Amino acid sequence: MGNYYIGLDIGTTSTKGILFSEKGDAIKKHFKEYPIISNEKDFKEQDPDEIFNAAIIVLKELINGNEEEIKFISFSSMMHSIMAIDKDGNCLTNCIIWADNRSNEYVKRYKENGIGIKYYKKTGTPIHPMSPLYKIMWLKDKQKDIFDRAYKFISIKEYVFYKLFNEFIVDYSIASATGMFNIFDLRWDEEILDDLGLNQSMLSKPVPTTSYVSELKEEYSNILGLKKKIPFIVGASDGCLANLGSGAIFNNTAAVTIGTSGAIRVAFEKPYVDEKARVFSYILTEDKYIVGGAINNGGIVYRWFRDAFAAEEKSLADKLNIDSYELLNDYVKSTPPGSNGILFLPFLSGERAPYWNSELKGAFLGIKNTNDKKDFTRAILEGICFDLRDVFEVIKGFGEINRVYANGGFVRSRDWVQMLSDVMNVEIEVSENYDSSITGAFLLGLLAINKIKNIEESIDYIKLDEKFVPINLNKKIYDDLFVIYRDAINRLMPVLEKL
Repeated sequence: MGNYYIGLDIGTTSTKGILFSEKGDAIKKHFKEYPIISNEKDFKEQDPDEIFNAAIIVLKELINGNEEEIKFISFSSMMHSIMAIDKDGNCLTNCIIWADNRSNEYVKRYKENGIGIKYYKKTGTPIHPMSPLYKIMWLKDKQKDIFDRAYKFISIKEYVFYKLFNEFIVDYSIASATGMFNIFDLRWDEEILDDLGLNQSMLSKPVPTTSYVSELKEEYSNILGLKKKIPFIVGASDGCLANLGSGAIFNNTAAVTIGTSGAIRVAFEKPYVDEKARVFSYILTEDKYIVGGAINNGGIVYRWFRDAFAAEEKSLADKLNIDSYELLNDYVKSTPPGSNGILFLPFLSGERAPYWNSELKGAFLGIKNTNDKKDFTRAILEGICFDLRDVFEVIKGFGEINRVYANGGFVRSRDWVQMLSDVMNVEIEVSENYDSSITGAFLLGLLAINKIKNIEESIDYIKLDEKFVPINLNKKIYDDLFVIYRDAINRLMPVLEKL
């Protein structure tokens, strides 16, 4: 039957896994969803054991029938999660995820006092409530009893590895997104830990992303059906692995993702930080750093619009047995670039890059009595594209970028991909594989076991599907609108923050 390899991604809404062949073909896929818990304003949490159980369910399904052929299991995970556990490994908190904004007051304070930018320049993690640094500050002040009882503060991937192997290890990639890890020295930063009242023993041991463990607890060896030792590769974060899994591992190539949220990232041989803290700098490997920015407002904004304003289209789609987005995409196709004068600021959930402002709000501008639902629909997608271009312009300051690889759910709409190409004025190539983070985990696994000699050889496994070239007429329209878009944000920011 040959050798098989598993890539597993612990995501925000589900854990997904793929069983790969030696050539990188997807043999089998499985996923398990779980909810986000939001019992208080600005709180976004998840049940750590529910996520762990989801990982076990997915792995068991992929392993079943292939027990002898599995050569490794390699991990991807969401960034910025944090939880407290006691000395017996019991959870003292839920897993606080990246979308949680409870620590906003600490972010404001550290932006104003100048310490935030100082820490950013050492860690590459932007000054934002997503950062575990500020979440721990909140816990220390607001839930001191939990802080005092905490044996360790760990991410969700660390919790999974602890449960499986009874070890506390964290890959450089996840560590580099905590706001506490010095990306230049590859160690926990003593000054930042002192500020928090922590010592290194309260965090996991940082290890390279190609590190692996194989002493699986007997309990889980039996549950998973693995009778022999295989490497469980610690892997990296989902964002960094999305670059690897889409082929964007060279300085002149970016990866753009639009799923629930969105991001644009470029790989460099060294870390870059921005004087205004507009982009992140995270670790893929010791000689590959992923520089870019994530936006909150990707496909989730399109879904909001559909659910709030497209009941008629949803009803019709049900009758026609098609996806309601097909009808909305027809609106986009039939509306000219510029949406007949409507400009959309897409900040329904605040924004991360390039503004890192959780208090931003969305807005439709330029509405006239001649506009209709079709105009609003296209404006939604254009606003998301402008948001990504805003980040792209910052990243281009580090070097020329002439190619972009696209992945994520948005690539199913060719019109949306063409729109992004026009807005960003760059060629965009679409990968055949939407699950780039899982593919990246697989490729990093090959590097870890020396199936490939270096990370550049991973490009041989990437299968590209279609290329999109900017349309000159559309490019001119969007260049002019982008100037207005930026001006509108700068002028309206004080107003939007108050609403």
